[in-house]
Amino acid sequence: MLKRGLRGILLTTPLNTLPGFAWCSLGNRKDEKSTMLNLRKWLCFALCCISLLLFSSCAAPGHKADQPITLTVWHVYGGQTESPLNDMIDRFNETVGKEQGICVQVGMVSNTNSIHESVLAAANDDPGAAELPDLFISYPKTVIAMPDEDILVDYRDYFSESELNEFIPSFLNEGVLNGRLVILPVAKSTEVLYVNKTAFDRFASATGAELSDLSTWEGLYRLSVAYAEWTDSLTPDVPGDGKTFFVHDYHFNYFQVGVESLGESFFDGDRIAFGPAFEKAWKPYAEAAISGGVWLKGGYATEPLRTGDAVVSVASSASILYYSDIVTYPDNTSEKSELIALPCPVFEDGEKLVMQRGAGFCTLKSTPEREKAAIVFLKWITEPEINTEFTVRAGYMPVTQEAFDAYLPAEVEGLTEAKYIELYDAFMKTQADYTFYTAPQLETYLDLETSFERNVRLQIEAARETYSKAEDADREMLLPKLTKDCCDGLRSIFE
Repeated sequence: MLKRGLRGILLTTPLNTLPGFAWCSLGNRKDEKSTMLNLRKWLCFALCCISLLLFSSCAAPGHKADQPITLTVWHVYGGQTESPLNDMIDRFNETVGKEQGICVQVGMVSNTNSIHESVLAAANDDPGAAELPDLFISYPKTVIAMPDEDILVDYRDYFSESELNEFIPSFLNEGVLNGRLVILPVAKSTEVLYVNKTAFDRFASATGAELSDLSTWEGLYRLSVAYAEWTDSLTPDVPGDGKTFFVHDYHFNYFQVGVESLGESFFDGDRIAFGPAFEKAWKPYAEAAISGGVWLKGGYATEPLRTGDAVVSVASSASILYYSDIVTYPDNTSEKSELIALPCPVFEDGEKLVMQRGAGFCTLKSTPEREKAAIVFLKWITEPEINTEFTVRAGYMPVTQEAFDAYLPAEVEGLTEAKYIELYDAFMKTQADYTFYTAPQLETYLDLETSFERNVRLQIEAARETYSKAEDADREMLLPKLTKDCCDGLRSIFE
């Protein structure tokens, strides 16, 4: 359209008003008709040159200049204005993309929950839903919930066996569904314990709490109860206003990994087992939550730490992008704080097990040319050096063994921002001491996760209200009963 518009303007403009007319050699002025024809041919030639320049960023041998391959992508790495992946995509477009006639355009940067919903809406042709992009970030649970996963590329059709062997096996295997590799890892994360040390130090000074208490779930929940009691005591004229100490991104993850770490299966087929190990994980959690020390509202764990509504969180290592050294309280006052990161807590007699997190890219089947273009980008972003730079900036782990061995140590040594230094210190300790747990690929997984998250909060919130209304003298005897009743109520929902 731009080309047609320029051509129309140039060919209908009087010659004597065109810039440069005075110095154009027009030949024999007596043949004005021939002169005008020659000049217009010259202008058309110039127009073609302009068009080539306009589209040069996407042009390459094998592609027509005005027909580059443009790929759309939905991802979760940052925001629209500050995104490590957006920066890498710009670099790709300016280098490899420019050489091969490929442009990658970002259509959405959001969180995994929003992209999950958008992907399913598009896959199901919901009214008003956007079309699926060429590339989108997905967890296995999203693909399993799609009406037809065959619309996705099997990466084994485009990656050789030797190329796939470069990936960390556990990272790659998570993307295999029904025998097809449909999710390619580009960055992986795990769960990390974040602490607002400034707030924690005030609490520790008054109560004797220690950071080492946070290494176990039992210790963390004891501090959660103590913190609610301590903050309540600071305002004796306002009873029952104790503050939350701990927030977890996914309660479902806590129980799933916790039960598995205690030597039992969290799942019984496609259902939750609710065995003895579940009850062991439930008791300290429920007692702390009912007492007011555990955050029960929805949303990600980053927000309560940023607003001072919690002191400690367990969240994805990638959450580092969203943490700040400034806490802004609900009354609009703010405070500079020190954020530290530690390995995820474990049970005192449990295995050091931690959730493997981080989604991967799915590629939509389209034409051989578009699919190959998507693979060019994916191979580029998973090259060890490129992948290490991207993942460290985003707070993730690289996905190939060469990246871990040859590039990650040097990249970490070059870090200067305190929160990233803290994160990768926790990362290294986790990688050395823990086993990564991968959730099973169950058709019921998403429904179980969603229902569990909702119902566990409802059960605890009801119990917390009963507990808060009870007399202080009755609470000690009431708490064990409420804890058991909540567990029984939750079990009955899923049986």
